[in-house]
Amino acid sequence: MKPYPKKLRLTASLVTCLSLAGCAGGQLETAAPPSDNRTPSTSDRLCTPTQSEMTVSVGEVFADGDWVRDFYSGERAQVQNGEVTLTPAPEAEGLLLIEAANAPEQSFNWAGATVYFTVTDRFANGRTDNDWNYGRKPDGMDEIGTFHGGDFAGLTEKLDYLDELGVNAIWITPPFEQIHGWVGGGDRGDFQHYGYHGYYARDFTRPDANFGTREEFRALVEQAHARGIRVVMDVVMNHPGYATLQDMQTFNFGGLREGFEKHLPESWGHWQPESWEDFHAYHALIDYDHPDWRNWWGKDWVRAGIGDYDTPPNASIDPVRGSLAFLPDFKTASDKAVDLPVFLQNKENTLARQLDDATVRDYLITWLTEWVREFGVDGFRVDTAKHVEPEAWQELKAEAQKALATYRNNNPGQALPAEDFWMVAEVFPHTVTRSSYFDSGFDAVINFDLQEEARDGAACLPEMEDIYSDYAKTMNSDRPFNVMSYISSHDTQLFSRIADNDPVLQKRAASALLFTPGTSQIFYGDETGRRFGPTGSDGHQGTRSDMNWADIDNGKATPVLSHWKKLGQFRARHPAIGAGKHKRLSTEPYVFSRTHGDDRVVIAFGKE
Repeated sequence: MKPYPKKLRLTASLVTCLSLAGCAGGQLETAAPPSDNRTPSTSDRLCTPTQSEMTVSVGEVFADGDWVRDFYSGERAQVQNGEVTLTPAPEAEGLLLIEAANAPEQSFNWAGATVYFTVTDRFANGRTDNDWNYGRKPDGMDEIGTFHGGDFAGLTEKLDYLDELGVNAIWITPPFEQIHGWVGGGDRGDFQHYGYHGYYARDFTRPDANFGTREEFRALVEQAHARGIRVVMDVVMNHPGYATLQDMQTFNFGGLREGFEKHLPESWGHWQPESWEDFHAYHALIDYDHPDWRNWWGKDWVRAGIGDYDTPPNASIDPVRGSLAFLPDFKTASDKAVDLPVFLQNKENTLARQLDDATVRDYLITWLTEWVREFGVDGFRVDTAKHVEPEAWQELKAEAQKALATYRNNNPGQALPAEDFWMVAEVFPHTVTRSSYFDSGFDAVINFDLQEEARDGAACLPEMEDIYSDYAKTMNSDRPFNVMSYISSHDTQLFSRIADNDPVLQKRAASALLFTPGTSQIFYGDETGRRFGPTGSDGHQGTRSDMNWADIDNGKATPVLSHWKKLGQFRARHPAIGAGKHKRLSTEPYVFSRTHGDDRVVIAFGKE
């Protein structure tokens, strides 16, 4: 095949992701891919936890005569002279989790929440009959960017597992119908990359058939609520998905270069490159100046640099109007009334309808908040927040709050959701600071710092003291705020890989994360040592490997998982761990307290 014409090379780059580091939901145009560089000194700094009796100072939290217990072992003790003496359980890694023996049940607090983040397609397959839809196929190789079968039904089946882990909120990747076809994956185009992760939306009003049905999504939310677990849905307003050969054929938009249709199979999505080509090569078939691109989103909806569409600026120069990872950029800041895109006007099963005098932002907010109004979703994790104007987030929050009130009125018997809708922003590389995003409708922002900071804390918990103290002091200042911290994510690294798959470090990482002030986010498999998967030339794909249920079933994950469960349940009982004031009570052994109203705990760690 001839090389791409010069102009085609440019336009193709605007509709395909040639560097997929930023394509699957993140400001990863600036985030480094996972590195093979480990921190060899982390294991060297492993301290040896004590299994001996410890005398712990608790007088600033519990009064003399009070009975307390170690939640981990169940051992009880009475406070005398401001102290208690207890022995850590053999499997507790030197920890004592001290609470009042008659500790009252505490009300939920988002700052003390444990949010479990799962990539739906890679978590649990509840129905195998929905594994392949829209002409999608496995690639028969490493299946790096294909759908793996995870769905709403599988998530629902695992809610008891999450409940046992102490999880009180689950964050799911976007459930919307995705692009039907694939784009070339990675810098080298060495795999087919479908929208398995949910960030390549085609129709915001329908669930993707690979994920399940509306009723299965409803069952997921209702069953989660029945267990006291809130549902946070990932949403995207910055971009839809790419154009693909399969979608061009299905929805009749775009066009091929003259005479090139003979190079395509009957189903365009099944095109394969020649032996000397990669998966980016299909762009040579496409005429990006064809007038029928008007049948796609349309120039009033997105910037895409094709046909008569506007060419977006570089996102690093203009983060709001720029194109992130060459994705089509929604014109959310435009005040122009727009018609429903042509392909949606002709799409038989869409719920998208023409809205009177509506802007792009109006349509998107209507579509997103309908998931709250119909299903009772409790919150949004907002993707690529810095790439959309703040006013859009303020409006989304206000409309989501109204939608939640409508759901509550229509479903008076539901214990959940709560009255207040919750929104957390992804803003790479946000830290623990009160930025302007808290004035734009957000209740929390993701904290990107803890992943690195937790390395030393996993080796030896006292290394976390300065971090815990600083986080708690900063967030409980005169203008309090909240952040959501993690040790693994789909867009950075897996902690199991940082720890070089050391089960001791993976076990101890639970305390480093779950004792961190603010909301804690567990990435699926943090608690079981899930390993990095096939990744091709995109260093982030391996973070989204399949959940390692086999390691749970055969007992391999039990020591790590049991520890995470115990600490997760303790955190769920005590929102003060995340929302409360932090105070170090002792250096040797390392002892600190967290207090929030009448919720109070003391956590102690002893080492040999």
